[in-house]
Amino acid sequence: QVQLVESGGGLVQAGGSLRLSCAASGRTVNPIAMGWFRQAPGKERELVAAISSSGGTFYVHYVKGRFTISRDNAKNTVYLQMNSLKPEDTSVYTCAADSLYSTVVAAKPNVAYWGQGTQVTVSS
Repeated sequence: QVQLVESGGGLVQAGGSLRLSCAASGRTVNPIAMGWFRQAPGKERELVAAISSSGGTFYVHYVKGRFTISRDNAKNTVYLQMNSLKPEDTSVYTCAADSLYSTVVAAKPNVAYWGQGTQVTVSS
């Protein structure tokens, strides 16, 4: 069983940057696929970025060139570096993990593990 704890959210002005962290703990012996999801008020949940066990990445088009997902397996932590933030990036960002990268990328509701979320607010 894996537990995920996010941190790094906050309030930032448009154009600013934040770095989200997702620390994984629990019983796992190998890297697993992880991703960052967001769901803003009035919007459906969407996958922002994902990273496979081998380091392959996916980004939703909207954040390409601005966000970077990375992982540090030694620290059991995944990061989301967010630059050039826009007000429309405002959302609760939630870390998720699954044994299957395809499940994470598809943003399926049966992704195995979820964090509790961290709020990101971008002011104009």
